[in-house]
Amino acid sequence: MSTQGNAVIGQSGGPTNVINQSLVGVIQNLKLNPAIGKLLGTRHGVRGIVNNDYIELNNTPHELLERIARTPSSALGSTRDKPDAAYCEKILANFKQNNVRYFFYIGGNDSADTARIVQEMGAKTGYQMQVFHIPKTIDNDLRVHDHTPGYGSAAKFVASAFIGDDFDNKSLPGIKVNVVMGRHAGYLTAASALARKYDNDGPHLIYVPEKPISEDDFLADVDRVFTKLGRCVIAASEGLTAPDGKTYAEHMAENVEKDSHGNIQLSGTGALGDYLAGLITEKLGKARGKKLRVRADTFGYLQRSFAGCISETDASEARLVGKKAVEYSLDPKNVEGSVCMTRKPGTGYEIQIHLESIKNVAREAKHMPDEFLTGNDVTQKFIDYARPLVGELPPVGSFSELKK
Repeated sequence: MSTQGNAVIGQSGGPTNVINQSLVGVIQNLKLNPAIGKLLGTRHGVRGIVNNDYIELNNTPHELLERIARTPSSALGSTRDKPDAAYCEKILANFKQNNVRYFFYIGGNDSADTARIVQEMGAKTGYQMQVFHIPKTIDNDLRVHDHTPGYGSAAKFVASAFIGDDFDNKSLPGIKVNVVMGRHAGYLTAASALARKYDNDGPHLIYVPEKPISEDDFLADVDRVFTKLGRCVIAASEGLTAPDGKTYAEHMAENVEKDSHGNIQLSGTGALGDYLAGLITEKLGKARGKKLRVRADTFGYLQRSFAGCISETDASEARLVGKKAVEYSLDPKNVEGSVCMTRKPGTGYEIQIHLESIKNVAREAKHMPDEFLTGNDVTQKFIDYARPLVGELPPVGSFSELKK
């Protein structure tokens, strides 16, 4: 029989469009496990735990839950705190104080690592507790997981934005650089390829962290496309890397701002886009002996919680993994785990869910496989992988169809 006690649920890391679906999935399935007493929502993740800052969620009205589920960002607030051993000792002390026997933590690989540390600490002290990591990240970079909730909706935003931006570029031809989130993995930037419908649609060049590019090769690519089409739309990951393995952001700044996880500050600045645009203006413009129309945008934080771009598949799967976490808590043998989605082979698109050890998810990021990438573009295998996660995109038309 499961240990009687209370449960804590928290949200961590960068918010997404569907993270609250997972939260509501846990709350709504809570009654499946009669061993759980109070469900305590911790405000701002682990920070709320050490500050004993909780809100009781058991009796939240159904109608309110459904509105919260459809609301972007983290309803409980989030945190970038990266707990060390001393911090986790405070978490465990609070859990003991509040008789918390179940911990549901929604987040990425750093959140999974926090859950792992807390669970292992509890086990060493003989404190019975079940800990479940519920996946979330628009970067789609969790090991073992085929994909993660949050990615599909963010990818839909990226693809939709590129549809509009490419038509803009057709109207007033020039060279356009769009910088997309993706620190270590290029999945989100790669989703820009879904914007293509007609021949010569952009993005014409896609650069991800997994494929380092030199300035000279970058400029040669742009020059080639511009010579052929008279315009060029570029998708570049914020974690774009040079051949030496360092990011362009590292090369651009001697004193790079980092967060508590040691991550370089990338998304809150338009520096990379401006740098690449400046490179094109200075070198290609001079080589051609004329001023080029070059522009740059950094999509930044808009990608995470844009209310108009929610993938229905993403939303339903985010709710599902929250519900499954509670179902797994029914079995006391499940002392820890990450709720993992994989695809059933040979079924088109159908997922299966299993509980994976948090140890296999924590810390390290997953990168795009080689089969998804080719030079400065993506393969059809990536398109087939991403399309069902994103769902319907805005319909568009062009007079070019009259030629057919």
